[in-house]
Amino acid sequence: MQEHKETVKGTIEEALPNALFRVVLEDGSEVLAYIAGKMRMHRIKVLVGDTVLLQLDPYGGRARIVRRL
Repeated sequence: MQEHKETVKGTIEEALPNALFRVVLEDGSEVLAYIAGKMRMHRIKVLVGDTVLLQLDPYGGRARIVRRL
């Protein structure tokens, strides 16, 4: 059963080790994000300064990068 998670836009500010990224959301807050499996599978690169679409974790953990805009 797929739950609908909140999706927001953000800009990649910093690339961290272990395929993590520091992303600044449109409202100015920062989150840690990782690349979704489909993006890894299709080898879609994400660079600093890219605008991305994120799915936020409802419990306040890490966000998931689902699309590069």
